[in-house]
Formats: sequence, C-alpha cells, structure tokens
Amino acid sequence: MLIRPATITDSADLMKLRTEAEQWLADAGVDQWRDSATRTRALAKWEADIHAGRTYVVQDEQDTVLGTVTLALPDVDFWRTPDAPDDAFYVGKLITARAAKGTKLGGRILDWVGRRAAAAERSFVRLDVWRTNGALQDYYLAEGFTHVRTEAPAHRLSGWMAQRPAGLAMHPSAPLTDRETRRA
Repeated sequence: MLIRPATITDSADLMKLRTEAEQWLADAGVDQWRDSATRTRALAKWEADIHAGRTYVVQDEQDTVLGTVTLALPDVDFWRTPDAPDDAFYVGKLITARAAKGTKLGGRILDWVGRRAAAAERSFVRLDVWRTNGALQDYYLAEGFTHVRTEAPAHRLSGWMAQRPAGLAMHPSAPLTDRETRRA
C-alpha cells in the first residue's frame, strides 16, 4: 500500500470513507458522526487541509483509496502552552475502509505519522477522540498511546486526549510506502 498527499480529486473518495465509517459506527451503536448535515462542513475542512498539504490517502495496487489521515494543527481547545503543542504531530480524520479490515491499516498509518514526526524532530504523535467512544480509546491505547487527560468544552464532543512517542512503531514489518504527488 502506498501513502501520498491527497488532491482535490480525492474528495469523493474521502467522503465515501466517511460515509462508510458513519454507517459502521451507527451499526456498532457508537454515537459519533451521526448527523449527516455535518458532511458539507467536513468536506470543506478536508478540502482546506488538502490545499494546505496536510491530508494524505492510502491506496492499494489498483489505486483504490483505503484510508486517509490529516496531519492536523494543534487543537487549541485541548493542547495548550504547557503541553508544548509545537513538539508533536496531530492525527486528524484517520479513517480506514472496511475493505482494509485485517490489514492493520490504521496502525500502519499511525506508524507512518510517527516516522514523519520523528524525522521532523518532534517528540510525540497526539490525537483527541470523542469522549464517549470507549472502543476507539481502547484501540489507541493498544496502539501505544497514553491517555493524557480529558477535556470537556461545551461546544465539543471530542476531548479524550492521548499521545505516544514519535518514533514508536507498532507494525514495523508492514510500513506504508510514500509516494509523492503534485497537490491540486
């Protein structure tokens, strides 16, 4: 599998991943991304991240998009000056296709982010997830993250914050291959 910068032509594939994830979460009884009205806003944010060069897609040999991740900016609702927010890469919009089940693609993407963070001389990979999504929190703990704290701003549903060392590789035998492309 190859990972490359997303282009604006990937927008439909990104929304397909999100829609599939919405359904999977709903089927699992997880109250996350349930409001389809947020899709337009999500796509606009993705497109801004694509233009800024922060969003990446993972493709298989047939160029099918199987995953995505955004190297997000530090979220000021959660990561503050004492956290040294510039000393980390931030995982955002990590989504994998159900077709990639069993390939450990999510963990492999996290390892790729960690390699990039280490190469940029950052100490951590950080993320925040929904406070009510215990299964996702457990997943990230199993991927080497440590819970930092939980914040609960009234206007946000996420806030369970975690980090892991930048150089940590949980899936070293199956790294993703970088493929650079032009940005749209």
